[in-house]
Amino acid sequence: MPIARKPAKISNYKFMCAMLYIIENGCKWRALPKKYGNWHTIYMRFSRWSKNGTIAKILEAMKKQKLLNEEDYIFFIDSTSIKVSPDANKNKKNQKQSIGRSKGGLTTKLHLCCTSSCPVVFRLSPGNSHDAPEGRKLIESIYSKNNNYLVMDRAYEDDKTLALAKNHGFKTVVPPKKKS
Repeated sequence: MPIARKPAKISNYKFMCAMLYIIENGCKWRALPKKYGNWHTIYMRFSRWSKNGTIAKILEAMKKQKLLNEEDYIFFIDSTSIKVSPDANKNKKNQKQSIGRSKGGLTTKLHLCCTSSCPVVFRLSPGNSHDAPEGRKLIESIYSKNNNYLVMDRAYEDDKTLALAKNHGFKTVVPPKKKS
């Protein structure tokens, strides 16, 4: 453990419980229950420990003690929109491009699947396309041993995508639906 700068407001045990809660439930930091303490304090410690390598050391120690299985991987799927330059739409060679018109103008979506350490596969689609069909293509292109986790947001939470993930040996982690 790193040397404390000042007395900790939250014990290391409570911090680890909060971190595991975030991972298990896929919630935002602000949605962390009050019983774990102030979400911002926990987030700042997580950020510091991630940057200085403490989280990686803890995970390595857990692997050595066989508390974590080295065969288990966590995959993350998400997308982001990229604004397209006005010059990009001047396709002189009539090549297929992934450009779509959305509220923000001409955009392209980047769909990425990665592990905690590196990108695995990505796809481009027009900016006005939905995430779920591209997410299914990402899932089909990655290999999974059983007990791998697939963390994704609610945009990928349709029956086809969840069934495909289950058929490929993934345990899906999706944030809970909003209460209306």
